[in-house]
Amino acid sequence: MEHPDQTRTGFGSESLLLRGCTIRNTEVAVGIVIYAGHETKAMLNNSGPRYKRSKIERRMNINIFFCIGLLFLMCLIGAIGHGLWNGTFREHPPFDVPDADGSFVPLALGGFYMFLTMIILLQVLIPVSLYVSIELVKLGQVWFLHNDLDLYDEETDLAIQCRALNITEDLGQIQYIFSDKTGTLTENKMVFRRCTIMGSEYSHQENAKRLETPKELDSDNEEWTQYRCLTVPARWAHGPATMRSQRGAQPLRRCHSARVPIQGHSRQRSMGRCESSLSPVAFSSSIEKDVTPDKNLLSKVQDAALWLETLSDTTPAKSSVSTTSSIADFFLALTICNSVMVSTTTEPRQRVTEPPSTKALGLSLEKIQQLFQRLKLSSLSQSFSSTAPSDADLGESLPNIPVSDSDERDDTSVCSGDYSTDGGYRSSTWDQGDILRSGSATSLEEVLEAPALGLASPELCYEAESPDEAALVHAAHAYSFTLVSRTPEQVTVRLPQGTCLTFDVLCTLGFDSIRKRMSVVVRHPLTREIVVYTKGADSVIMDLLEDPACMTDTDVEKKVRKIRARTQKHLDLYARDGLRTLCIAKKVVSEEDFRRWASIRCEAEASLDNRDELLMKVAEHLENQLTLLGATGIEDRLQEGVPDTIAALREAGIQLWVLTGDKQETAVNIAYSCRLLDQTDTVYSINTESQETCESILNCALEEVKQFHEVRKPDHKLFGFRLPSQTPPPTSGAAVPDIGLVIDGKTLNAIFQGKLEEKFLELTQYCRSVLCCRSTPLQKSMVVKLVRDKLSVMTLSIGDGANDVSMIQAADIGIGISGQEGMQAVMSSDFAISHFRHLKKLLLVHGHWCYSRLARMVVYYFYKNVCYVNLLFWYQFFCGFSGSTMIDYWQMIFFNLFFTSLPPLVFGILDKDISAETLLALPELYKRGQNSECYNMFTFWISMMDAFYQSLICFFIPYLTYKDSDIDVFTFGTPINTISLATILLHQAMEMKTWTIIHGLVLIGSFLLYFVVSLVYNAACVTCNSPTNPYWVMEGQLADPTFYLVCFLTPVVALLPRYFILSLQGTYGKSLISKAQKIDRLPMDKRDLKIQSWRSRQRPAPVPGEAQPTHHPEPPVSEQGFRASTPKSSRPSKRKYKENWVVHGERCSRDHMRDDPCSGDSSAKLSSGEHLLLGPGRTMASGVYSSGQTDAYRPSNRGSHRRSQSSLTI
Repeated sequence: MEHPDQTRTGFGSESLLLRGCTIRNTEVAVGIVIYAGHETKAMLNNSGPRYKRSKIERRMNINIFFCIGLLFLMCLIGAIGHGLWNGTFREHPPFDVPDADGSFVPLALGGFYMFLTMIILLQVLIPVSLYVSIELVKLGQVWFLHNDLDLYDEETDLAIQCRALNITEDLGQIQYIFSDKTGTLTENKMVFRRCTIMGSEYSHQENAKRLETPKELDSDNEEWTQYRCLTVPARWAHGPATMRSQRGAQPLRRCHSARVPIQGHSRQRSMGRCESSLSPVAFSSSIEKDVTPDKNLLSKVQDAALWLETLSDTTPAKSSVSTTSSIADFFLALTICNSVMVSTTTEPRQRVTEPPSTKALGLSLEKIQQLFQRLKLSSLSQSFSSTAPSDADLGESLPNIPVSDSDERDDTSVCSGDYSTDGGYRSSTWDQGDILRSGSATSLEEVLEAPALGLASPELCYEAESPDEAALVHAAHAYSFTLVSRTPEQVTVRLPQGTCLTFDVLCTLGFDSIRKRMSVVVRHPLTREIVVYTKGADSVIMDLLEDPACMTDTDVEKKVRKIRARTQKHLDLYARDGLRTLCIAKKVVSEEDFRRWASIRCEAEASLDNRDELLMKVAEHLENQLTLLGATGIEDRLQEGVPDTIAALREAGIQLWVLTGDKQETAVNIAYSCRLLDQTDTVYSINTESQETCESILNCALEEVKQFHEVRKPDHKLFGFRLPSQTPPPTSGAAVPDIGLVIDGKTLNAIFQGKLEEKFLELTQYCRSVLCCRSTPLQKSMVVKLVRDKLSVMTLSIGDGANDVSMIQAADIGIGISGQEGMQAVMSSDFAISHFRHLKKLLLVHGHWCYSRLARMVVYYFYKNVCYVNLLFWYQFFCGFSGSTMIDYWQMIFFNLFFTSLPPLVFGILDKDISAETLLALPELYKRGQNSECYNMFTFWISMMDAFYQSLICFFIPYLTYKDSDIDVFTFGTPINTISLATILLHQAMEMKTWTIIHGLVLIGSFLLYFVVSLVYNAACVTCNSPTNPYWVMEGQLADPTFYLVCFLTPVVALLPRYFILSLQGTYGKSLISKAQKIDRLPMDKRDLKIQSWRSRQRPAPVPGEAQPTHHPEPPVSEQGFRASTPKSSRPSKRKYKENWVVHGERCSRDHMRDDPCSGDSSAKLSSGEHLLLGPGRTMASGVYSSGQTDAYRPSNRGSHRRSQSSLTI
């Protein structure tokens, strides 16, 4: 915007107030209404959801065309037959009525008219009602899905959401799953785990023990979980905090809070959830807020805080390599360098306008009010306080009140309490009686010295855009560097001693996916220096540090180099432990340099052309020559049940790909912990930007892999490859190690730009797991589309954030997880669940049922219509192809509308071929849907042939019975109609695998309804269709014994072949479904034994002579200077041997070594400093991967096992 004085003001995305935003803590706003119409990003991205059609629906449409062709053929036969039959008459027959002018219709035109007549007569062959029935069946399936308690999350009070009603059956045919990592496989609850400052690593062992301790659910009386208003005070004493009740003391857990009982509480919440009467704040669970400080670091932090208070504008700061100053700057950066907003429970955020001051010496009005309130409470020895204690803003110590020990320290909440300066948490609840009893003669000053018992200031709540920022702020808060308030112009930080420092925010450079860092420019309130605090990915920050070679002091240069080397070593250690790493750095800018940079940034913001590029360059000018302060490691633990779910999905024949934007080492470690990768797997890691090198590596990997795997041929697909789950057989799978593939975003770019998709997909066909790291949202969707289109497979994408939306929409089925990153993924998904573990039952049970029910119902509908319509077609051969019928028209209408409509619906909604317990215990039963065994071209044509056979029997047995008799046409058609109804209903009964009262009532009721309607209709319809009236036809047939005999024998003959085939399948069938159905009929104890025996036979035997993995943590391997070595040649038949590789003087062993067919390949040209690695040669992950590993991922070096190495490293 250009002002009258020719100055320009730039507006960016941070200046826009988007639809749905809420303005808070703002007194005055001056705005400009901007209209961009269809040029806005929201409109450009709103291309509309991709209409997804299920696989059954697409196949059904093809079969509809076959039915149309069959109808055309039958009508053509009728037209030709009509012409031939009329041609046999020498004279026009009496029923051939001439036109008004006395002329007769030509034979050709009469045949055309008969063609149209036959279309009207036989149009029931096209199952139009099938589409309506399918929608009703899917509605019933969705209702059962929504009411499944196993898919309900009690903690969040969320059930599964079915946002797409037309693809429920596709849940049973999934072949590939593409999953995000953060928030999908993990909890997305970022927990501060450890840090390194100036090369010194602080492991936070006590914090690690707290995280490893499982959540204890108290099984005491439920009355303690029904309180809502008051918080029970905790006793300030050494030892566990206790709650007093009339029946004795009960242990106080972190998840507990005493509440006033409220009547009518309808839904019980999980006791593991932090209860609050307020609306929950994102990223503020107790596990995220509670950080136990490291004892070694805590003392240094106190020294650093004291040093900060000694600074002034005349006192120069220490050297940049000083430990004390670096620790202070490190925690200031954690507190300031973010976009976290601070709010309280009683008042909004306010701008701090007072200059920073030291501790107040006098008594304020608030303190006097607190004094009277506490004196008033002294008469209530049993009263409780519902508010947390005040923070250390008063600055007084607590000499008379002991601090809780480490046990109590772990059972308190950051939001409800504050950390004391001596290393312990002040309890969030206070026992008034204990305090008053401990000092009955306490003086007035001593009372004022004590905290305000929760009445001074409300608790602080941090609202962050990402869980990483919230975790860092909570970590700084644990060390008493507390973020008190934040406004666009100022940030206030309270130090451990209670001093508040207010920093003027001069500029904020937000985080973006290109820069991968965030910077905040502030003016230090004490030294008045302009300081740039930066945090970001280590791969970026390390390249922006100041060059040690430019330093004049040699000792300082050596120290800086040592600090960087040790920090990099710690970063590699964190990544191998599966932690998310961030580097923290700072820079001091002179006034003149900042003024010059600020003017350039203003010009860039006001630029109309290439604004983003200019802002990027301006940011790069400031974010350089940084001084490294340290790094942090944040843990994102696995969700509950993720390893078991992945193992079950893999047994079901589903390939799981993980597409994540995290670091490769972190993603690989998570993949090992969730059983996506196994210790014995041969893992290929491909990292390159060169298309030529990427092609060479893919060729080498393919040649090596094909030596131990048979070439996979397409099965029933016209295009693509056969699924790995189908070959090789389980017995041969143990002889050949499984293969995993790890690839990064740069390599994906090389694959897509170099047209290497086919080779990439061919390599993935041999892989057990595929892991794509550092991938962008666009790359995620491109990978999903590539696999979906090229391999012609059913794909499912699951994610929880906005960066997963494109991937979710690209897959055949998109599932959103309602996590902590908003509702974008849920709003764009087809199904929404609360946890990844729900995917197991959703696919293996409900997916199997939905597919099996709907597929068999569709086949039954085709059979039913063809069987009934053929009765009318066979009659044309005996009525001169005149288009007449032997069944009343109303009976034909009622046949599809009432008599045979309800049984298929009940069958499609309630039928269960196998119980849910058996489906969960035997995941390989899911392969039936993957192979489309219930509904394919073979089953379709078999049902068509069966329909033709049954229609022949149902027509010609009554025809031969009543041949040469004097019955009328409706008397002949009524037995045929009755026989066809009985045959079709009995056919339905043979297809049902589950029998309930509803099934029996519907089948019997439909058959009885036919007789009731027919009797009433034939008795009431005297002249309904003159001259052929159905009056009293059914009543006459019921008095004829021949009618009963024909109606009994004909369905038996018609259904005998199908019954015989089904009997053979049930007795001698070797399919998995047949075996599972036999197991399902056994008693509970015998069924469990059979299932265990089944699973033991399916489990592959161990490889003879294979050594068990041993504890041997591997050192990190540098990405640069990796020595290329060629393994010795060996015969391919040798399954396993070991060979030592020398990497910078360190040894790493590898298993499953094989020939390197491309060791002499000259096409793999490496550029300077480029590192391309096939296999886990980087040894990038070490953690606990034992057979008894729990679901919660707890990274640790103790007991770690060495990963197997691949056979090719370039």
